Amino acid sequence: MLPPDDQPTLFGDDPTTDARRETVERRDGSHQPLAARMRPRRLAEVVGQEHITREGSLLPRLVAQNRFGSLIFYGPPGCGKTSLAEAIAAETGSRFVRINAVMSNVAELREILAIARRRPEAATILFIDELHRFNKSQQDLLLPDVEEGNVRLIGATTHNPGFYVNPPLLSRSHLFRLEPLAPDAIAGVMGRALAEPERGLGARRCTADAKILTDLAVLCDGDLRRALNALEVIVLSLPEGAMITAAEIEVFARERRIRYDADEDEHYDTISAFIKSCRGSDPDAAMYWLAKMLAGGEDPRFIARRLVILASEDVGLADPQALPLTVAAHHAVDFIGLPEAELTLAHATLYIATAPKSNTATLALGAAHQALKNAPVQTVPQPLRDKGGQASKRAGHGQGYRYSHDYPENISGQDYLEKPLTLYTPKPVGWEAKIADRLARWAELKRQFKS
Repeated sequence: MLPPDDQPTLFGDDPTTDARRETVERRDGSHQPLAARMRPRRLAEVVGQEHITREGSLLPRLVAQNRFGSLIFYGPPGCGKTSLAEAIAAETGSRFVRINAVMSNVAELREILAIARRRPEAATILFIDELHRFNKSQQDLLLPDVEEGNVRLIGATTHNPGFYVNPPLLSRSHLFRLEPLAPDAIAGVMGRALAEPERGLGARRCTADAKILTDLAVLCDGDLRRALNALEVIVLSLPEGAMITAAEIEVFARERRIRYDADEDEHYDTISAFIKSCRGSDPDAAMYWLAKMLAGGEDPRFIARRLVILASEDVGLADPQALPLTVAAHHAVDFIGLPEAELTLAHATLYIATAPKSNTATLALGAAHQALKNAPVQTVPQPLRDKGGQASKRAGHGQGYRYSHDYPENISGQDYLEKPLTLYTPKPVGWEAKIADRLARWAELKRQFKS
């Protein structure tokens, strides 16, 4: 249990205990990583999120009036979620309590909320990093105090809040989505860090060209924390006053890892881009997203399954060879394995992306489902019913059936629904253009039989 006045991380309180004094000193001390030392102190200093921080936007107005409730910041690592929370607490003079949902528990949470109730004048901001890690019971525990205003919750998450945050808590919060930082924004912060003598690396007098900093920023995939910590490692490995060159950046380029979280937003967003690129007949984009998934460690069988679905959903009868080819690719991936299976996936991806497209199978199936849903279910016509068994024969099942092979082009003129429907309309593309011509000719033959 935490002592009543000793919280995990506090700003806005007087440091009256040795433990808290050490916490405050370490926040401003050189023991912290560069990314922590360079955190913005004001909302206006946060870079790269101008869509929510520019003057006149909702968040700055709420903070300026100190009238905000609970906030949830949603975005990738290193985009400024914690920085925003600390800047808001500093600008509003609020008591700031920070916990990480991975390491926290119900007992600690109850203690923090109890202290906040006893100290309403402190205007406690409870910052929960990785909010998605709290289970439903832990999130529900927050609701009464959030509703009463005993604490103002600021949650940070890299996961889609719609899937991981309880609806009651989400409905009581303003949701702000943060984006990965642009390389220019990251490079600008790194430049200031190199020059800053107190919080940054200015004491070491190292320099770098703007292009070098931009190249390093590109390697960090929009993650400012990662970029600053990489810069610190480089500077500390060089003599004082040295110039950072491309040789130092190459070390990080060789060790670069693509940001790709399996089963999370990056997974769903990237496979969505891959599918839409294939559907949109852009082989270059499709290959790019394929390579990203493979570099990120995606299961190749998952990609192969999506290609099989695309073959029926988006290529269909415009190229009937797409389905057997993708099924073969799926089998090949399964028994070949990586890395050689990458070639199989590339082969199938290029085939799907460059094939003529038709979604008529999807549309026809949807139309059939709608017909079943919106009208009485049709009975099977007497001539089409199975005549096996004496009972069926006595009932007249199968009588009047016209054997299609006895007629030109297998068209007997017979109807196969009591109330004919048009559910399939071929597209005039690829192989399906021939199907359209064939169906038109058969329709004319059927009309002639009936006339």
